[in-house]
Amino acid sequence: MTVPTGRPGTLREARLGTGPGYAACQTGRVRRVTMVSLHTSPLLQPGTGDAGGLNVYVARTAEQLARRGTPVDVLTRATPGAPTGPVPLEPGVDALVHHLPAGPPGLAKEDLPAHLSQFSAALDQHLRARPADVVHAHYWLSGVAALPVTQRHRIPLVVTMHTAARVKNRSLAPGDRPEPRVREEGEAALVGAADALVANTDQEAGALMELYGADPGRVRVVHPGVDLDTFRPVEPAQARATLGVAPDATVLLFVGRVQPLKGPDVLLRAAADLLTREPGLRDRLQVVVLGGLSGSGHDRPHELERLAREEGLADVVRFGPPVPRPELARWYAAADLLAVPSYAESFGLVALEALACGTPVVAARVGGLPVAVGEVGVLVDGHDPAHWAQALQESLHRLDDPRARQAWATAAVAHARAFSWERTVEQLEETYAAVRRGKEHR
Repeated sequence: MTVPTGRPGTLREARLGTGPGYAACQTGRVRRVTMVSLHTSPLLQPGTGDAGGLNVYVARTAEQLARRGTPVDVLTRATPGAPTGPVPLEPGVDALVHHLPAGPPGLAKEDLPAHLSQFSAALDQHLRARPADVVHAHYWLSGVAALPVTQRHRIPLVVTMHTAARVKNRSLAPGDRPEPRVREEGEAALVGAADALVANTDQEAGALMELYGADPGRVRVVHPGVDLDTFRPVEPAQARATLGVAPDATVLLFVGRVQPLKGPDVLLRAAADLLTREPGLRDRLQVVVLGGLSGSGHDRPHELERLAREEGLADVVRFGPPVPRPELARWYAAADLLAVPSYAESFGLVALEALACGTPVVAARVGGLPVAVGEVGVLVDGHDPAHWAQALQESLHRLDDPRARQAWATAAVAHARAFSWERTVEQLEETYAAVRRGKEHR
């Protein structure tokens, strides 16, 4: 794969509140946005395969942009059974998903770099038929495919990495595979060439500058949001009755793709340690894992089930597939704690969703999770199961006091309400306007 080289650009004036970029934020009008999510469609159910927080981000921001009057085309790879025509993300909303060719059916994500030129050609044809003022590429594959096309059409290119290879490789889970060199090269080229890089947190922005040499003037920090209409407080007893969870159960919940990066094994080992500390908890403890195989998790598809048996948790652990958002909200409400033991997270949307439901979160102190959980969550350094068992034990004891439980839930909801997709999109609109005006000025 040949990776294009970079070109200069700046958002520094827009961020400082001066110059033409800032004027664009105030008066510029972006008439249409094209989003590229090449390797995974926003129509897919998050939690399995390649579908996760990126899919949620693309779907929610595209919908919000369209509701605010900016039509959006989302371009993704055509897969077996994909519709031949555009598909609305929501009925009556001008945010359409288009499926473009990129290699033969059934191609794995790891094999996509060899087929990016085909997607680029289809993207070029799409932009000729439906011109856009800005192209926003999500993940490195999308950015590399979009870069030569945006240069040809002189359209500003905004890139959100969501995860970066050098960040992930620096904190690999035991036994996990490192990201390939071609990805690092592609990301480095995008850092030098994109008109703007949207990072989820200051920590991610710092990593782009430290590990890739990104120009600080072209990095814009925009926090993701949460669907506050779907993820909101619900009476736990009501949620448990709907899901068939015993009223007196102690529920530890994991939500996410089942792969080493997400660390579900850490939770299972910690739960076994917790039962050693408190044997009387076994009769009511439930460890619920909602998610499907993804990435290197396919290498050992039955590893979690084997680990549950090995740790003596077969009667405690409950495995389930990813579930739609309304049902997921009920699971958050039914849980005592959400555990997020990831080795790397650019943000951690599931943590924010749980907090919006009033459910406390115990999370690894990695990536964007300290931002997602703020001061209301419990952060654990490292992935030692004993440390995690202690954090879970202390958190459960805190919840034994009804007043403390209510106060924690209230603080969690208040923290989550500071994040919304409306606010995210407002900041994205400012970024789009700034890069568009900056392109015209140059």
